[in-house]
Amino acid sequence: MSSSNTMEAIDAQNFGDAPSRAAGLVTENVSAWFGEHKVLHRVSLEMQANQVTSLIGPSGCGKSTFLRILNRMHELVPSASLSGTIRIDGIDIYRSDLLITDIRRRIGMVFQKPNPFPAMSVAENVVAGLKLAGHRLSRSDAQDTVKHCLERAGLWNEVKNRLGDPGGGLSGGQQQRLCIARALAVKPDVLLMDEPCSALDPTSTRRIEETIDELREQVTIVIVTHNMQQAARVSQYCAFFLAAEGEPGVVVEQGGTQQMFFHPEDQRTLDYVTGRFG
Repeated sequence: MSSSNTMEAIDAQNFGDAPSRAAGLVTENVSAWFGEHKVLHRVSLEMQANQVTSLIGPSGCGKSTFLRILNRMHELVPSASLSGTIRIDGIDIYRSDLLITDIRRRIGMVFQKPNPFPAMSVAENVVAGLKLAGHRLSRSDAQDTVKHCLERAGLWNEVKNRLGDPGGGLSGGQQQRLCIARALAVKPDVLLMDEPCSALDPTSTRRIEETIDELREQVTIVIVTHNMQQAARVSQYCAFFLAAEGEPGVVVEQGGTQQMFFHPEDQRTLDYVTGRFG
């Protein structure tokens, strides 16, 4: 084993036990397929620590597929395959000795539709991921974790007297923040969000955006959104995906969000962010 491979193996051994901290993600020439159908072509993107990176572009250009590749959910589809490299703080998540459970613990996911466990209480939902990972918590530790994560998700004051109620009984916006709290409980370095506000009303959307802004001080966030105003509000970096008819998705342009929205280099980017197509 070369010295560089040895160091990567050492890092991988320590990865699962590392304390929670924001981490950078880098992809190099990532392509993806479902069977013979290629959906992404050579996507290279740097998602910096403690920043929000927004992935924008029309439906069907591979944004959500790319997001799932980042925590190895893509491979759950039997016909799925990919090429390229994905690194978290320099560690290749597909070719190192990292356990998939560790990867998904460090790179968490919040989905488009809130998915609290309906048979569990609010409090039980928050610590569900920890229990599934085999962590045993004392009553006091569990209580502290529930409060801390609900506070970080901006939900504590709204549900502190309802911790024993079913998680599915909360409003849609509250359910989504409960899912964020559940993801935070396992102390991820990176939080992936796939259109987390698409089904929410404007008030709930504002609360989620406020939560995102607060969380980036401790967690790197990558968000897929079709809302251009949201991308401009919450992200510091932006990547514009586009797929020509019958072709796989590519990154047309990437850069600082303000640059992308007000001084893009590619006319297609300007046309998209100004609503001329998409």
